[in-house]
Amino acid sequence: MPLHQTIADVTGRIRDRSAETRRAYLERIRRAAEDGPARAHLSCGNQAHAYAAMGADKGALAGARQPNIGIVTAYNDMLSAHQPYEHYPEKIRAAARRAGATAQVAGGVPAMCDGVTQGQPGMELSLFSRDVIALSAGVAMSHNCFDASLYLGICDKIVPGLIMAAATFGHVPAIFVPSGPMTSGLPNDQKSKVRQQFATGEVGRDKLMEAEMASYHGPGTCTFYGTANTNQMLMEFMGLHLPGAAFVNPGTPLREALTEAAVARAAAITALGNDYTPAGEVLDERAFVNGMVGLMATGGSTNLVLHLPAMARAAGILLDLEDFAALSEAVPLMARVYPNGMADVNHFHAAGGIAFMIAELLDAGLLHEDVRTVAGTGLARYAAEPKILDGALTWTEGPRESLNDKILRPATDPFQPSGGLKQLAGNLGRGVMKVSAVAPERHVIEAAARIFHSQDEVKAAFKRGEFTSDCVVVVRFQGPRANGMPELHSLTPTLSVLQDRGLKVALVTDGRMSGASGKVPAAIHISPEAAVGGPLARLREGDLVRVDAVAGTLQALVPDFDDRAPVMADLSANRHGIGRELFEAFRTHAGPAETGGALVT
Repeated sequence: MPLHQTIADVTGRIRDRSAETRRAYLERIRRAAEDGPARAHLSCGNQAHAYAAMGADKGALAGARQPNIGIVTAYNDMLSAHQPYEHYPEKIRAAARRAGATAQVAGGVPAMCDGVTQGQPGMELSLFSRDVIALSAGVAMSHNCFDASLYLGICDKIVPGLIMAAATFGHVPAIFVPSGPMTSGLPNDQKSKVRQQFATGEVGRDKLMEAEMASYHGPGTCTFYGTANTNQMLMEFMGLHLPGAAFVNPGTPLREALTEAAVARAAAITALGNDYTPAGEVLDERAFVNGMVGLMATGGSTNLVLHLPAMARAAGILLDLEDFAALSEAVPLMARVYPNGMADVNHFHAAGGIAFMIAELLDAGLLHEDVRTVAGTGLARYAAEPKILDGALTWTEGPRESLNDKILRPATDPFQPSGGLKQLAGNLGRGVMKVSAVAPERHVIEAAARIFHSQDEVKAAFKRGEFTSDCVVVVRFQGPRANGMPELHSLTPTLSVLQDRGLKVALVTDGRMSGASGKVPAAIHISPEAAVGGPLARLREGDLVRVDAVAGTLQALVPDFDDRAPVMADLSANRHGIGRELFEAFRTHAGPAETGGALVT
């Protein structure tokens, strides 16, 4: 199938916009590659320090004739998704020896759990942790001892931060190694119901705790389709996983085999061999377009609208919200996974999963097939399915029919003809709305504004019984410069209750919502943010606001709006406590949300 015209147009627009920055980037990584394997240029003293603790591998490392693989790990055992990584380094070292290579842990990166910090002060460090992860991985790779790299990371800011580092060290091949989702627990709709019942006082904290523990119950990624699992989808659509690696459960023979195969493949694609595949050449315009197509087709997390531009800039590529909006119009929504439906990612994977979607989207001309991937040339490789046959890992033809059309549908018969994201723009600024889980009758909300400067203020007003009519809840001073742009997911039960009571309600904020947020219309990431004098700072209580996901507009319907002076907020409380003191430079220098809210790119 010829490439869809919109896909071609968006790719061409990105290529033109990025011509100078991409050219300069490619020149930098080519110069780095021309120096040859890095270890050849280390002094004997440098090398002795690097190999001192490597035991039986010392000889192979000092000889510099075998590939040496650098492991960057985000292991900790507080994140269920990352707990399986505890023993990966020893497994990787053993697999490297079998592949005629060596491997070393180059360094670790922080990995915070947004589930733990949701609604807490620590969430104000969450977005900036992405940049810290990129910096930490950069320190690990700066030892310059590695012919290829394996990145062990899954969750929200971790994969984007690791991609930023992999792109920065773009002359080094990079493979991302997942650990898979936890097995299914309490169904997501039941968990959501208990949360709403707790918000209204119908059940106590004991029932809430019981439901939460039954939902998040073991090793592996949380099973809803939030940011972590959206990241895993992206790594396949962008060609950075081995095919089919994303949603295989931890601790299974197939999971172990895929990890070992990733090590062997990393050893095979270094500059020492004949299949050199530098990360910076995998991460081109087509890969990022494919990632955005996957985001739309699956109804993925809005957090990736922040992360993808930051990731792309690290590779010299400039993305814009208009690219996301244009692709969303052209790409059908093919999946319904919670919060967009009742299924979890295990059900999605069983129904056909990523292999089915990539095959369908390629057949529809909605993906670039002619891309470089860590598995080889061509995205069609990712329409295959890994299996263990006769004791050996192999890839067979993937599913060509959905096994459950309530979860997964073909591109010719999607859940809706366009993707799950809308760009909103108007006199209140520019932002996005995830509409894939929002009922069509709620795509347009016009109501009086209720103004708040924190999510706690909203919840307090709710407890006082103040929400009795249709309203647009505006939570401003939540952007990167104000307080680090925390997720406001803890508002979801409160706003859902208002909606279930029959009120028309929408959220407008310069902050973020979680990838798990769904059915309440939310205009988020509004830029410019209020803290830099953006339009949200000119809104007043009771102003008529129109949030229109059909027309793609976000308007304050008041005649004197442009003439008002912006209000100022006291943000001193966001400057200290729970480590916030350490991040003042990040808040001061962070970029706008529309370019990723980043400091380091």
